[in-house]
Amino acid sequence: MNVELLKDLIQRYKSATFIIERRFISIFREHMSGEITVDQYKTLSYLRKHGPCTSTELADMFCVGKSSITAIINRLSDKQFIERIPETKDRRVIQISLTDEGAAVCEEMDEKLGEILGGYMNQFEEQEALAFIETFERLASEMQKA
Repeated sequence: MNVELLKDLIQRYKSATFIIERRFISIFREHMSGEITVDQYKTLSYLRKHGPCTSTELADMFCVGKSSITAIINRLSDKQFIERIPETKDRRVIQISLTDEGAAVCEEMDEKLGEILGGYMNQFEEQEALAFIETFERLASEMQKA
């Protein structure tokens, strides 16, 4: 790929992701009414999909420092959306697990966001939407390898 095209594609990607992220945060805040933040929702969603894990695993997954993920975990724990469970073999290792209440909040938000995002995705033809998602997933995979 030539350098000028690559620069143009990167700029277009940055512009589009900026708009999408800002709009997502706005939609999220509008529908969550202050119950949880976007980062807290993403943490609950990750735990819902992948099951219990350590705070170190979460920090690595979200590419944030241990102190940042600890703050998120503390707030979620205070709201009783997650629980800390010591491992039986090594009690120094603490697994972070979703509570039933945390799963319910996550599911409710998934449904609301699904309806809203589904409305946007329905603006595309089926093949367009599939091509977009497959390409976006490939970019995510390449970035995750790094």
